Amino acid sequence: MDEEIAHLLFQDECMIRDYQAVQYTWFLRGKQRIIPTYGKHHGVKLIGVLNYETGRVHCVEEEQYDAEAFLRFLQHVLKQYPTGKIVMVLDNARIHHARLIQPFLEENQNRLELVFLPPYSPEMNLIEGLWKWLKSAVIYNVFHKSVQDIRKHVQAFISSINQMPEIVIDRLCIKM
Repeated sequence: MDEEIAHLLFQDECMIRDYQAVQYTWFLRGKQRIIPTYGKHHGVKLIGVLNYETGRVHCVEEEQYDAEAFLRFLQHVLKQYPTGKIVMVLDNARIHHARLIQPFLEENQNRLELVFLPPYSPEMNLIEGLWKWLKSAVIYNVFHKSVQDIRKHVQAFISSINQMPEIVIDRLCIKM
């Protein structure tokens, strides 16, 4: 690394499915909570980053996870952070190594560096905790009438945590 790091970002993808799940909950004996479902297996596909220093989260929704979507996301990140060196920590998903993104990475090598985590190490990617928190807050123990309803609740969650980044830092970021 030739330049000082201005932004340390943790990146990952997450699918918020439209079928609901019962998470830890209390109910009267013999009165187990039943969450309806319409069984279409659609959902909201997110690509996001968590800024380690500020606690801010940036997410975009995509139709599918592929190299083109990841390239668009990288372009989005450079617009969100117009100055300074960005180091992005991410997993080894195939789309993160695609040939399609290599020219972009070479063109922006002074601004953007990708740091790949070892295989099977999601606990090292801090944004994984955000996805768990998001699912717990938005999808577990709740019936959403449509994907649009899920999308609305996901956007509200991201907006609310971005208004209180110190809570994100306290909950997800490792104290040094």
